Amino acid sequence: MTARLPRRAAALALVLGSALMLQGCLVGAVVGGTAAVVGGTAKAAGSVVGAGVDAVTTSDEETRLRREREQREWDREQRRCEQRQRQDKRC
Repeated sequence: MTARLPRRAAALALVLGSALMLQGCLVGAVVGGTAAVVGGTAKAAGSVVGAGVDAVTTSDEETRLRREREQREWDREQRRCEQRQRQDKRC
């Protein structure tokens, strides 16, 4: 019975060690697959940086559209306020 304990411990250590090594292989496969899809490591890094910059910056067109939307909302609120004032209500 005591001979089985070291074998089980060795088997358990082997299984756990293999699982840890396989995790590294899986991570490498995922990273490698992602880089291959994008077209290379340099392109992948450039795409990530470019997407980050695009997410942080706003274009002139986006700024113009936002200002127009805010102006429409302000105009709409002013019209509502004027209507309420005509009804002798507070804005």
